[in-house]
Amino acid sequence: MSFRQPEFIDEWLNIYREGGFSKLIKEKGFVVLVTFFLFYLIRDSILYLLLPYLAYSNFSSCF
Repeated sequence: MSFRQPEFIDEWLNIYREGGFSKLIKEKGFVVLVTFFLFYLIRDSILYLLLPYLAYSNFSSCF
């Protein structure tokens, strides 16, 4: 099964495979770190804040 990825992810993966994380940071700068930070911020906000809130708001009407 093929998995579609944006072109910049493929480019970042190729750089990472060639020289590791330090080479990726040297070539792309802190854009990589900001991207990872935002990804995990959004993911964790949905996982730990939004889903429990929605579950609580739906179950609180039962009591």
